[in-house]
Amino acid sequence: MESFETVRLSPFYEDVKGGAVRCLVCERRCVIRPGERGYCKARMNIGGRLYTLNYGALSALESRPIEIKPFFHFWPGSTAMTFSTWSCNFPCPWCQNWHLSRAIPEPGRDKYISPERVVKYALRAGDEGVCASFNEPLMEFEYTLDLFRLAKSRGLYTTYVSNGYMTPQALAALAEAGLDGLKVDIKGDAEVYREVLGARVDVPWRNAEEALKRGVHVEIVFLMVTGLSDREEVVEDVVERHLKHVGEDTPLHLLRYFPAYKYSEPPTPLERIEWAWKYARREGVKFVYVGNVRGHPGEHTYCPRCGAAVIKRLGPYVIEYKLREDFRCPKCGERLPIRGRYVKKTPTWLALL
Repeated sequence: MESFETVRLSPFYEDVKGGAVRCLVCERRCVIRPGERGYCKARMNIGGRLYTLNYGALSALESRPIEIKPFFHFWPGSTAMTFSTWSCNFPCPWCQNWHLSRAIPEPGRDKYISPERVVKYALRAGDEGVCASFNEPLMEFEYTLDLFRLAKSRGLYTTYVSNGYMTPQALAALAEAGLDGLKVDIKGDAEVYREVLGARVDVPWRNAEEALKRGVHVEIVFLMVTGLSDREEVVEDVVERHLKHVGEDTPLHLLRYFPAYKYSEPPTPLERIEWAWKYARREGVKFVYVGNVRGHPGEHTYCPRCGAAVIKRLGPYVIEYKLREDFRCPKCGERLPIRGRYVKKTPTWLALL
């Protein structure tokens, strides 16, 4: 292949017979023959070695509020320089960012943007951190390792908005590179993963649990897709696994689905969202949030001891913040599991790509 800046050798593979390689970034663990690409089309076997085609090939670069990811217990009120590339390792037919996730990387098409430049933009915009988002960040895994090391050296936090389908080796590398926050999108129960995604439900939960053990902040997001993952038995399965793998203190975000890409079912009925919100709290998840329903009381953070509303939000914006500096409730003194610090500012949106 012609030499391009966005084509870089990846160390995350092992040799297989006949010049093939096995990718060790995603849990699909594709065996890729010479001249071919893996499932995601973002990595290619060139001469018996694995190369990433997406290194610095950014599809978006924007300063955004951290709450929109959503992270509600991580640096509240802050902004992060958010970046993305192309493709995905999941075939979700309801994908909101399908124009990115379904695009096949093409070396030579995209302008290379260095990690140094992203960090420079973040500091110039007054951001507190950086975030890999929009499409699955594993598609630019090797790039994020380099960018996160640099960002940490400049005092910025680092976050991943992911489907959580990485290998243990990849997760370990991210933690070693300084990953601070991981948001894991849960798609449903074992049936949804098997029948719709051709994947295993245990993998994202395993990785969320391991990330917590490594000191990474974790939040779980569950998109309740009409007629598929909004069924009671699916919600019950998600809540059960949440309590088992990440515990009662880890935030659980229940998102309302809207039609997108190839999925045309109507938006999730509000009564299903309401039931799930109450059910998860009743089962013992302390911090359950409702997303994509602006003005819902589930947008706020409540003290788990006295019930006081200590952080009020409207969509991705913090509109009222009452916690003490040490994240304790001003009424009863309960300390809430929030990481970082509260940033009191009006978040600005800045698109650079």
